[in-house]
Amino acid sequence: MSTSEKTDNASDEPRTSGFYVYGIVPADVEAEEGAVGVCDGPVSIVKHGDIAALVSEISVDRPLGKPADLQAHAHLLDGTSRVAPVLPLRFGAVMTDEDSVEEELLSAHADEFASALKELEGRAQYVVKGRYVEEAILREVIEENDQAGKLLRTIRDQPEETTRDARMALGEIVSNAIEAKRDEDTRTVVEALDSMSDSINVREPTHEEEAAQVAVLVEVARQDELEEVVGGLAEQWDGRVEMRLLGPLAAYDFVVTQKPEG
Repeated sequence: MSTSEKTDNASDEPRTSGFYVYGIVPADVEAEEGAVGVCDGPVSIVKHGDIAALVSEISVDRPLGKPADLQAHAHLLDGTSRVAPVLPLRFGAVMTDEDSVEEELLSAHADEFASALKELEGRAQYVVKGRYVEEAILREVIEENDQAGKLLRTIRDQPEETTRDARMALGEIVSNAIEAKRDEDTRTVVEALDSMSDSINVREPTHEEEAAQVAVLVEVARQDELEEVVGGLAEQWDGRVEMRLLGPLAAYDFVVTQKPEG
């Protein structure tokens, strides 16, 4: 039975509110004063023994999924990860009331959550992203591939309708070459991060010009070292790949907890 279908036994009236659950934290974590979550609801804590859940009350009549909802979910979890270990729940986790949060979520999974939080103590997720500089990577492909160079000369200053096949062939060569370079450059990033952590996740590319996207679980105290590693890659690939470091973030790639049954 979904949250929105449950009724209040006292009045038999449909429930109009529920408790949105963001993630699991140690019980000594306190909600930041003025912190708001999805639908601008005030964030509070539901505790059970040594663990707790970050929650906010929401209307069950309001559909979730707006960009602002996703941003609020991530913002709260990422902010928490800067000061404490946090097990993020998947977006859209809504339970009936505080009692159900404590009994059906926290109590039912207490040992599992406590163990996972212990593993995350002092650590957070960071994401290393690299994106090719378009002109530089195209020039690199053309210089390395004779066929690509010939095709480029064939289509240069020629009408598109008369060089369609050549353009398609060139596009395929460039796409395959970039894919191969992405694989190689991603391996370089992973090797550079290997000394920082044994928890590394290579993400699928989200853009055709993406050079690498790698998530890593790192001790927050070593962020300066991580920045130096990424800075070294940026220097090595100056003018070829633009590097970015995101974090600290909640450990979405490593310990995301499934949505509870509401």
